[in-house]
Amino acid sequence: MTSTHTELTLPNGRKTKVPTGLFINNAWSLASDKGTFDTYNPTTGEPLLKFASATNEDVDRAVAAARKAFKTTWGRNVTPVERATYLRKLADLVERDAQHLAELESVNNGKGVRMARDGDIAESVACLRYYAGAADKIFGQTIEISGKTKLAYTLHEPIGVCGQIIPWNYPIMMWAWKVAPALAAGCTVVMKPSELTPLTALALSELVLEAGIPAGVINTLPGLGSTTGAALSSHMDVDKVAFTGSVVTGRRIMVAAAQSNLKKITLELGGKSPSIIFDSADLEEATKWSAAGVFYNSGQDCCAGTRLYVQASIYDKFMDTLVGLAKTAAIGNPFDEKTTFGALISAPQRDKVLGYIQSGVDEGAKVLTGGKKWDGANGYYVEPTIIADVKPNMKVVREEIFGPVLVVTKFKTEEEVIELANDTSYGLAAACFTNDAKQSMRVSTELQAGTVWVNQYGALHTQVPFGGYKTSGIGRELGTYALDNYTTVKAVHHNYGEAAAWPL
Repeated sequence: MTSTHTELTLPNGRKTKVPTGLFINNAWSLASDKGTFDTYNPTTGEPLLKFASATNEDVDRAVAAARKAFKTTWGRNVTPVERATYLRKLADLVERDAQHLAELESVNNGKGVRMARDGDIAESVACLRYYAGAADKIFGQTIEISGKTKLAYTLHEPIGVCGQIIPWNYPIMMWAWKVAPALAAGCTVVMKPSELTPLTALALSELVLEAGIPAGVINTLPGLGSTTGAALSSHMDVDKVAFTGSVVTGRRIMVAAAQSNLKKITLELGGKSPSIIFDSADLEEATKWSAAGVFYNSGQDCCAGTRLYVQASIYDKFMDTLVGLAKTAAIGNPFDEKTTFGALISAPQRDKVLGYIQSGVDEGAKVLTGGKKWDGANGYYVEPTIIADVKPNMKVVREEIFGPVLVVTKFKTEEEVIELANDTSYGLAAACFTNDAKQSMRVSTELQAGTVWVNQYGALHTQVPFGGYKTSGIGRELGTYALDNYTTVKAVHHNYGEAAAWPL
C-alpha cells in the first residue's frame, strides 16, 4: 500500500476515489509500519479494499493530536454555539452525500442501499442536528448553602480525549451516535471503526475536513481490535472509551480501562431481547412488527427481538402469518432499491449463525422456515429463519446469535411469560403487544430491559436514551443522557461572607 486513497468501482459501475489510510490531525497518512489489512464485500464474498492498520505509535500520534486540540482549539476554548455550527455543517454534508455514503456502506457492510440511505444515514443526520441543538444547553445547578455567606454551583465540563470503538452492523449511525454528543460536550475523538467496515468512517472524515472542524478534534484509525483497539483502551492519555459490540470485548475494555488510568467507559453490548404477544393484541400489526424486529438489518442488531413468546390461544394463527411474512422478505442485491434484507457481514458470521440453527435442531427444536444459506447469491446470506418447539435451556434461546433467527415459545399466563422473558443475562430491549392498557403498564414495568416497546418494535429516536440492563451494557446513548457520558461534574464552593475561625 503506497497511497492513502484508492479508486473503487461500485456495483452500479460508478467509480469513486475513497480513503484507505489513517486520518490524524486533519491529514492522511499510512500506518507507521506500512501495515495493512483486507476487507471483503459481503454480498459477493470478493476482496474489497486494503486499509492501513494503525499501530501503537499511530495511536499515540492520534491521541496527542486530540489532546492538543482539546487544550487549544476545542473543549472550553470554543463556545457552545461554535461547536453547534460545526455539527450543523457536518450534518448538511452527510445529508448532501447520502447516496454516495449509502453505496459505500452497502459494499462494505452488505445492507441495502435504500436501507442505509433512508434509515441509517437519515437517522445520523438527525443525530448530528440534535446534538448541535444540545451543545449550548449543558448546564449545572446553583445550590443554596447559606443565603448570606455561601453558595455552591456545578459545572459540567468536557471530559477530554475520548476513544470511540464502533461496530460493523451500523457503521455510519454508530459513528454519529458517538461523535455527535462528544463534540457537543466539547470532547475530542479518536475513532476506531471495525476492521470489517472501516470505509464509511474514513469517508466521513473527509467531510470533517470539508466542514472545517479544527485539526485533531476527530481522528480516525482503521486497525485490528487486538492492536489498535487494545492500545486505545489502555492508553494513559485517553480520558474515556465508548464501545459498542460484544460482551466479551466489552469486558476486555473494562479491564484495560481499570488497569490503565481508570478511564471512564460506556458500553453498549449484546442482547437476547424478548417480545411478548398477548391474545388481545392486533395480530396483523404484531406479526409485522415481530418480523421487522428480528429480520431488520438481516438480524444483525443488538436489540433485535430474537425471543418471541406467543399466548397459546392465538399461537397457531399468529405463527401461520409470521412464517408467511418471513418467506416474503425482500432478500437480494443491495443495490436494488427493493432490497431490505442483505448479506451477513462475513463468512465466519454466516457459519456461526448456521451453527446455532443446527444446534437448535440437534437439541430437538423445529425449523419452520429458512435455516440455510440463501442460494440466490455467492455472498454471506442466510435465509430468514424461524425456530419453534424450543426449550429455555437451549443455546438458541440463551445465547446471542446476531443473525436472522427467531426462536418462538408458547405461553399461557402473564406471570409465566414475564419469568421467561426476564430469564436471561441480557437486558437491552423487550416488547409487549396487547390492547389491554392496564396489562401494558404492568408488563412494561416488570420487563428488565433498558428499552421497552409497547405495540411496536425496534423504533429508536435520537431524543430518547438507549442502553441496557445486566450484561447489555453500562451507560446510555442518545438523548440528553448521552451528554452525561462526555462531561465531568465540578462543584465550586463560594464563600462571600463567612470568616474563618482560629483556633478551631
